Amino acid sequence: MYSRMEPQLSPIALADLRPTQMTVGMLEVERKRHGWRARVASDGPEFLGTHMIPVIIGPKQTPWMIDNHHLARALLDEGVEHVLVSVVARLDRLDRSAFMTFMDNRNWLHPFDVKGVRRRYDDIPRKLSKMEDDPYRSIAGAVRRAGGYAKDLTPYSEFLWADFFRHRIDAKLIGHDMDKAVTKALALSHSQKANHLPGWCGAS
Repeated sequence: MYSRMEPQLSPIALADLRPTQMTVGMLEVERKRHGWRARVASDGPEFLGTHMIPVIIGPKQTPWMIDNHHLARALLDEGVEHVLVSVVARLDRLDRSAFMTFMDNRNWLHPFDVKGVRRRYDDIPRKLSKMEDDPYRSIAGAVRRAGGYAKDLTPYSEFLWADFFRHRIDAKLIGHDMDKAVTKALALSHSQKANHLPGWCGAS
């Protein structure tokens, strides 16, 4: 997904990182929060040192994160203040309009809301704390971990899966029985209906 990455060893405040997507799956965030709490006392600093957040440096030297939104949100919610980043590209010479267009064309933006509808660039939240919950993104993560599809380097691949499930699984089922919704999604992930999606591993 990324070519050259330049580690930046000086910590950056999580509150200063700009998201490049509008939503996260809050169940995924909670899972990562639980994992952090289990390890913070034993190897928290080492974990942070090996899980640098990939960023693009945009206009006004603003760091825009292009991956690991769930981890970053989990750390923020757990009270972590700073993280290390890897600088993928420095585009601070561009004006905002050119920057956003370039980011979009490189698939480094995902301006889609909780209904899967594309929105304006300005609708992307400025803070991690303002990202909304998309339960279908949580389903997509759970299905991948259950072997429903393989991890893929396609940018925002799990959002493609989330949108696939969005049109096939009733939101009422998710609210009533998340486990049943994930089971249904797992079956769908192996069907021919999903064979166009990244990481599909159903029967040919």
